[in-house]
Amino acid sequence: MRTSTLNGRTPILSALGVILTLLLLALAPASATNQAGPAATNVSNTSTYGPPAPAIPVASRELLGLSGRLRAVMGTPKTLDEDPVLRTVLPSTPEFAARWPRISTPEGDSFTVVPLVPLQDADEAGFGRYHIGAWPQDALTASAARYTPPSGFIGVTPENQTTSVSESFTMKDFLTHDQGDVWPKVLVLQPRLLDKLELLREELDREGLPSKLHVMSGFRTPQYNAQGVGKGGRATHSRHMYGDAADVFVDVDGNGWMDDLNGDGKVDIKDSYVLKRAAERVEAEYPVLVGGIGTYPSNGVHGPFVHVDARGVKARWGE
Repeated sequence: MRTSTLNGRTPILSALGVILTLLLLALAPASATNQAGPAATNVSNTSTYGPPAPAIPVASRELLGLSGRLRAVMGTPKTLDEDPVLRTVLPSTPEFAARWPRISTPEGDSFTVVPLVPLQDADEAGFGRYHIGAWPQDALTASAARYTPPSGFIGVTPENQTTSVSESFTMKDFLTHDQGDVWPKVLVLQPRLLDKLELLREELDREGLPSKLHVMSGFRTPQYNAQGVGKGGRATHSRHMYGDAADVFVDVDGNGWMDDLNGDGKVDIKDSYVLKRAAERVEAEYPVLVGGIGTYPSNGVHGPFVHVDARGVKARWGE
């Protein structure tokens, strides 16, 4: 009789326990579905990550050059616009000496698209303080298209001067050695020169020789080149003014001097001959890059070096 004196609470509690158990069993499958179901996952991913990023345009193999190591293309806006891939990244209005658009190589490296500044727009584009001078105009320049003044130039700033133009070189490597405090600067640089230098490095590697090239002199403005014209000096029609020439030497140890390439224990003109022969082998394999190759001995200012250009016709000087 004591059980009945609990005012009937024990049977009532038992009944409530059964009801709660049935409710939990009914809700359990729905809860599991909500936690693991595809609908919940999709909503979460969309809200967290958003839509997929657009694909980065990829440079064609042709833009990478014969060496496959070019990392920039330079051209007038009109010329660049003719390439369907480059067209997608060009700014709607020219942004000279500003941040250049970039795409990707097939291997995922950065590749820079550089619109040239037209020569006639130099002052308007902010290059009036940088003295360029005038390209030669005479019977020789009138007789060969390779002496036609460049259609435009690269506007180089302190911020973009370290932009890679190939795997081994940057814009800074080819700047004229004057007007150091004047910015922005003018640079003329032809991809065929970069291609030839990269292939020269490759040839040296193939021969088991040191291959780190140092550019002693790259582009020269006409006014700078004219300062050294004369017997034993710079040529009046130097290819350096056209952006397809460089004076180079191998300098792995970074001492600013040619390395001992022939292994005779000293550095002299004979090491330039080793570099010259390697450049000639590059031309033999890639005739489209034919040009000038000249050797120079050391003096009180610099060590031996080799002039390399891609003028389109064969030229040789030095021993």
